[in-house]
Amino acid sequence: MTLASTAQTETWTYVDGDWYEGNVPLIGPRSHAMWLSSSVFDGARWFENVAPDLDLHAHRVNASAIALGLAPTMTPDEIVGLTWDGLKKFDGETAVYIRPMYWAEHGGYMGVPADPSSTRFCLCLYEAPMIPPSGFSITVSPFRRPTLETMPTNAKAGCLYPNNGRAILEAKMRGFDNALVLDMLGNVAETGSSNIFLVKNGEVMTPMPNGTFLSGITRSRTIALLESEGYKTRERTLSVRDFLEADEIFSTGNHSKVVPVTRIEDRNLQPGPIAKKARELYWEWAHSTSAT
Repeated sequence: MTLASTAQTETWTYVDGDWYEGNVPLIGPRSHAMWLSSSVFDGARWFENVAPDLDLHAHRVNASAIALGLAPTMTPDEIVGLTWDGLKKFDGETAVYIRPMYWAEHGGYMGVPADPSSTRFCLCLYEAPMIPPSGFSITVSPFRRPTLETMPTNAKAGCLYPNNGRAILEAKMRGFDNALVLDMLGNVAETGSSNIFLVKNGEVMTPMPNGTFLSGITRSRTIALLESEGYKTRERTLSVRDFLEADEIFSTGNHSKVVPVTRIEDRNLQPGPIAKKARELYWEWAHSTSAT
């Protein structure tokens, strides 16, 4: 079926038992998610005929829904099966972003919490080329990550992302591509759109998960792959100074997997050998039988 509303790139959305082409309108002004942000999502990737860790992304969107007070209506296996079904609608040449979502239509007590019985599901697939591994620049953001006591940081919740968005926009206003975002204690948490790593004297380090940011699926996969090759990788509390003095910096995330940082503040960096190795290892693993 084709609806009048279209998207900028080839898009297919599964909702209410059928596939629809384009940017399908889903919620109205009375929808709880529209005005009180009761929505969660996850992001997986299809590229070069593989969809790495798709099962883990499917499990995580259900966990996010529960953390936000929603009731998942699909099993992870159903989400995975629908994804492979939907991917057949694309030409197989351009990378596809895979975004399962849950949201609430109605509210509970006094309308404020979500009514879990009104949870809805959709799966949106759309063409989204991956950025090249040439690298990007970062600056320290004045905006910080919230804690679990103040926001649902244990979920991939839509309500968290305006904060990420303003961090990136502020960085771009100052001539940078992205932002290094700190937690409320001033320790480095992540970038505005991905997890972050540094390399110092051959040792790979990444911020210790402390409840202020999601410990990403691609992050965990990268750690495991590097360690399998003998690289010492540590999760630890890291300061801005640690990053300013690093030999290498690179990020991991679903959108483009492993990408180096080539400038932090006024210091230029060359894409380093360990970042390159991490990306190579990820690509090798993603094309293995276990990754599909």
